[in-house]
Amino acid sequence: MLRTIHAAGLALAAMITVQAAPALAAGDDVFTVTTDVPFADAAQAVNDAIVNKGYKVDYHGYVGEMLKRTAEDVGAEKSLYEDAEIFTFCSAVLSRKAMEAEIGDIAYCPYVVFVYEEAANPGTVTIGHRKLPEGGARDEINAVLDEIVTTASDGF
Repeated sequence: MLRTIHAAGLALAAMITVQAAPALAAGDDVFTVTTDVPFADAAQAVNDAIVNKGYKVDYHGYVGEMLKRTAEDVGAEKSLYEDAEIFTFCSAVLSRKAMEAEIGDIAYCPYVVFVYEEAANPGTVTIGHRKLPEGGARDEINAVLDEIVTTASDGF
């Protein structure tokens, strides 16, 4: 009996694995803008754009610093960023709309806006966010995220 259940479980796992959609390459599902605003100003502008829309930044991550700090430990041979940061936040109103329409949309919360300056391209700062799949309240969330990114790219 246990063998039958185990075999059925393995068959189900194999079916799920085969039916899983392939991951998108970076860029296919990302909205970005570039600016010549200095990195520190752009990062502050991201924070301000989120707060000025009435949201609270839940987490401010220093991805660039972490990658620099751990580069030797992981055997990195390439410098990726002059600097890179992420900002996470959520909207009770927008999240509720999205999740009432599709309970699984919890997967998209919190929302993340990133800002970085490539080591290979100093002086150009990229600001962006991952786009949520189109449809329903997710379109409204994408519009808010687009506005935050665009506003931040203008700097102060």
